[in-house]
Amino acid sequence: MKKSVLVLAAVVCSVAVAFPVAAQMGMGGPSMKGVWSPVVGSGAAYLMENKREGKREMEIAIVGAETSEGKLGHWMEMAFKDREEGLVVVRHLLALDGKDMRILRMIFQQGDDQPMEMSMQMMGMMGQKPKPQKADIREDAERVGTESVTTPAGTFSCEHWRARDKSAEFWFTDKVSPWGLVKMVSKHETLTLVRVITGAKTKIRGTPRKFDPAEMMRRPEL
Repeated sequence: MKKSVLVLAAVVCSVAVAFPVAAQMGMGGPSMKGVWSPVVGSGAAYLMENKREGKREMEIAIVGAETSEGKLGHWMEMAFKDREEGLVVVRHLLALDGKDMRILRMIFQQGDDQPMEMSMQMMGMMGQKPKPQKADIREDAERVGTESVTTPAGTFSCEHWRARDKSAEFWFTDKVSPWGLVKMVSKHETLTLVRVITGAKTKIRGTPRKFDPAEMMRRPEL
């Protein structure tokens, strides 16, 4: 039996700028952090390894840009396969707000369902208002040095940084968009770049409609 759309929406709301949705959906994904440097059409695919959940692949790409609320935003799209729902796509319009990232709009789609757009007001009403995230991991980390890192995507000259609270280590480069991340290791998860994406296009299919929780509640479970 599929999850109700309402439950999935609540889970997807918590994606925010990072990637905690993976953990909440049984994927055990680590948070996506690095140095924000979006390039339309560019992205990266990562292998997520979690001791409890095993291995999963996730794609992150910049599929467009537009101005909203007087700010230039970039559409960052994350796609991954859920065990029950099939392909799940989450797209955020992200803009810089000082040193932090801010979500201006959010659209998500599960499987073959019609895509839905959720307002920031609705996210707040559901108790899923995203927490601010630094656009540059170096704000909360210490530099370890420069290292050569080899992954399935190739060999990269990376800056190695360690979170000040020792919770994670990051290797990033300016050759990868949008976060520059090549590898991340924390206590429970590892994130490894497996390929660089070029010519990225949205995986959202169809015209998004506004998310209406009342309507979703009236729908019978599939």
